[in-house]
Amino acid sequence: MCMGGDIDLDTKRHNEIEKLIRQDEKRLAKEVKLLLLGAGESGKSTILKQMKLIHASGFSKNDRSVIIFTNLLDSLKIILEAMENYDLSLEKPENEAYVDLVIMERELSRGEPFPKEYQLAFRSLWADSGVQRAVQRGNEFALHDNLIYFFESLDRLFANNFIPTDQDILRSRLKTTGITESVFDLGTLTYRMFDVGGQRSERKKWIHCFENVTALLFLVAISGYDQCLVEDKDANQMQEALMLFESICNSQWFIQTSIILFLNKIDLFKQKLAVSPLKKYFPDYNGDPHSYKQASEFFQENFRRLNRSPQKDIYVHFTNATDTNLLKKTMASVQDMILQHNLKTLVL
Repeated sequence: MCMGGDIDLDTKRHNEIEKLIRQDEKRLAKEVKLLLLGAGESGKSTILKQMKLIHASGFSKNDRSVIIFTNLLDSLKIILEAMENYDLSLEKPENEAYVDLVIMERELSRGEPFPKEYQLAFRSLWADSGVQRAVQRGNEFALHDNLIYFFESLDRLFANNFIPTDQDILRSRLKTTGITESVFDLGTLTYRMFDVGGQRSERKKWIHCFENVTALLFLVAISGYDQCLVEDKDANQMQEALMLFESICNSQWFIQTSIILFLNKIDLFKQKLAVSPLKKYFPDYNGDPHSYKQASEFFQENFRRLNRSPQKDIYVHFTNATDTNLLKKTMASVQDMILQHNLKTLVL
């Protein structure tokens, strides 16, 4: 009798384990694992923020106020340091009085309004022609590219009742370190989206995310064709992105993985073409120096050419990660592509 009881118990355990395995298989079949890769400053975290705004509950507004103030303060410190390196002076001597305030460490606590003593300092320094001369050379020292947006909104930011808008949140910058995972339910599918740090020191951490990836979203700041890296002032952002894409695209980890290339920050790219000649940084460009269409196709072709696998498709989208409507349309086409890919896999 004892032996019969043991067999029944073993059968019951076996059946429970089998049931759990089937449940896991069903869950995994409905799960899409998206990996966001790209060099630093390419806009990966902004894409993730957009997904949260579109499909999840959003963000803590108090936390974002702290980040926006830190962005403003840190950016002015970087500009003042660059002015010293480039031997640039403040146009108005009276603005020197604000320098000590800016270089001093100041952190906001959650819910604290922007300190009023900084409002005039920020406005006066930003308006100074010496500061603006340094800003015009921002591509040489990796200056945050959403600064103008924030410095043109100082009165709103310093208002006592200031609450960050969705656009403020999208344009704020917090360096990603390590790996951030976000989960979104879109219809019948669950998306697990991983954002990893783009700076060189962060890349060795990517390896942990590579298993069973459904699709890879590779982001490139197309506007970075004339910009240096945050971590290496002698390296070009676009050249770095091309090298990184080549190694990722042809990696053993992604032989079966669909790759979606986002050529991001097209709004800034269009503005830059008129003032920063593409041919100066990419001498092999022979198109119209002011044509957005020709210049964007030039980079699209440069990235496509790096793919050494004839059977691998590279899906290219031109994006502006701060434009919610454009990103909605882009992500809808990405979702269609993934569903088609899943269907094809099932047929095979």
